[in-house]
Amino acid sequence: QVQLVESGGGLVQAGGSLRLSCAASGRAFSNYAMGWFRQAPGKEREFLAVVDWSVVTKYYADSVKGRFDISRDNAKSTVWLQMNSLRPEDTAVYFCAAGCYGRGGRCRDYTYWGQGTQVTVSS
Repeated sequence: QVQLVESGGGLVQAGGSLRLSCAASGRAFSNYAMGWFRQAPGKEREFLAVVDWSVVTKYYADSVKGRFDISRDNAKSTVWLQMNSLRPEDTAVYFCAAGCYGRGGRCRDYTYWGQGTQVTVSS
């Protein structure tokens, strides 16, 4: 089992930045790929970024490429999402997730999810 807790959400003006954190507890965080997703009201959950267990491979959705950066520290069992140049359309609940135990490359199958943190971007 892996438990995930997101933090760092809040209200920010358009053009601003936020850094989301996802703290993990439980077994073998370092062996999981970690992803970030978001869900806006009335919309489906959207993939944003993923980093594999080895920190070698990162993938980003086109909607956030160049503005968001995913990073992780396996020693701290934490993954971050640095969000820059925020736009009102980035408003959503942001979730981190763990999956693809022991597998490299782009993870598409997530086993564990956090509860989410709200990000609101005002215009």
